[in-house]
Amino acid sequence: MLAIINYGIGNLLSIKNMLKKIGYRDVTISSDPHDINDADKLILPGVGHFDYGMKKLNQSGVVEILNQRVLKDKIPILGICLGAQLLTKGSEEGDIPGLGWINARTVKFDQSKMPKAYKIPHMAWADVQCMNGSKLFMDMPDDPRFYFVHSYHMQSDDESLKAVTAEYGYEFVAGIEQNNILGMQFHPEKSHKYGMQLLRNFIKNY
Repeated sequence: MLAIINYGIGNLLSIKNMLKKIGYRDVTISSDPHDINDADKLILPGVGHFDYGMKKLNQSGVVEILNQRVLKDKIPILGICLGAQLLTKGSEEGDIPGLGWINARTVKFDQSKMPKAYKIPHMAWADVQCMNGSKLFMDMPDDPRFYFVHSYHMQSDDESLKAVTAEYGYEFVAGIEQNNILGMQFHPEKSHKYGMQLLRNFIKNY
């Protein structure tokens, strides 16, 4: 069973519907620790402000069971958009620590590195480059591109964590991968055939 973590933020039904489109129906949307304990895969969605997201996640009462399942039991988890950022140590957007599962931080787009015509937030389709042979991108259609909506992105000095990069004024980390922990800044549930293949790969390859 795959559990989509419900902590009051994110495109929960959109993700579940996309999973149904690829023929995967063993899905629950839940904040019940028992469901998380029974799941063999997890998705952490999210949209909005980092501190608000972490506050809601902490209030949901699932952080302890998430730490157990992800860090000790090593089951796969896919963070999406804000959900990916929450996997990091923290964000320039606020003061509340993130989950800290990966050695990365979340930073705001650096306007000084971008042409003046580039607006923040970044709301657009963008081509991506797969790094380090991520299994999320196996059998992906040619020229993969995904839909982004964000003002912040992940940043890490550890090159081995970088699963995906994209460009918006400059190259940025669009996805991270560390063993069973994955986070994608884009929205696979809004990215048509590319998102469908990525979710297939998450279910099949992890």
